[in-house]
Amino acid sequence: MKTYTDQGKQDTRSGFGAGMTELGRTNPRVVSLCADLVGSLKIETFIEENPERFFQTGIAEANMMGIAAGLTIGGYIPFASTFANFATGRVYDQIRQSIAYSGKNVKICASHAGITLGEDGATHQILEDLGLMKMLPGMVVINPCDFNQTKAATLAIAEYEGPVYLRFGRPKVANFTPVDQSFEIGKAVQLQEGSDVTIIATGHLVWESLQAAERLHQQGITADVIDIHTIKPLDEEAILASVAKTGCVVTAEEHNYLGGLGESVSGLLARRYPVPQEFVAVQDTFGESGTPEDLMEKYGINNKAVEKAVLKVLERKAG
Repeated sequence: MKTYTDQGKQDTRSGFGAGMTELGRTNPRVVSLCADLVGSLKIETFIEENPERFFQTGIAEANMMGIAAGLTIGGYIPFASTFANFATGRVYDQIRQSIAYSGKNVKICASHAGITLGEDGATHQILEDLGLMKMLPGMVVINPCDFNQTKAATLAIAEYEGPVYLRFGRPKVANFTPVDQSFEIGKAVQLQEGSDVTIIATGHLVWESLQAAERLHQQGITADVIDIHTIKPLDEEAILASVAKTGCVVTAEEHNYLGGLGESVSGLLARRYPVPQEFVAVQDTFGESGTPEDLMEKYGINNKAVEKAVLKVLERKAG
């Protein structure tokens, strides 16, 4: 069994900031927009080094999306950044009409996503953003798992022509993927190999799934653990190849089970290869104020929940 080491906890939003700093130095077409949340998005260095390529729109997120769409006409690559709640729900009409419908090369960069936003509570803990964005035709949806992968994703989307939604978070989490990794949009990453169950995870739940897989291994249960950093386009062939081997699947995500990764996987399996599936996700409810750890425990989206779901799906598979 392959072992992954936490290289030191870092927040994924800082991975975005590191990626923006590098893009500021290497790609003169990249410009940054922010809705009065520079510190939270960790883009101070980009601004210090490229003040003429930064646009502070203030608390006017809808206007920010319109400005970003306009900048693409001049050949720029705009990275429009704010909290995930404001980057999707508050401005959905502008994204649909001005960016997705017309295929504008805008990168929507959303921090503080999911329930691990923590103490700010339900009004800011968006749990439906992946569903909102993946339903837009032509929109690429990416949800990286740690600092290194978020930085790599930030660099990769600058090279992709078309609208992208990049989702990342607030808390410091395990940083365990390679520093200089290559990031291929739409390509899953196989982290563990096993024959009993497939665990498909995204974002913060990838590390939780690896921890669960380690405990399951001690019980004689081996798991394919697959990091799906790109929700759309989904790496269908990687998923199908794994479930054809294992015969059952658990999906794990920091999102409502409606509309997220799990629903994309179940739709694929219904069409191509039906097998038992269990969902580790928030069960169609809003969050509440609390620490990230306590909230993950209460809403059933930590490593213990993944382990429990695996044992349940194995029972269904056997039955």
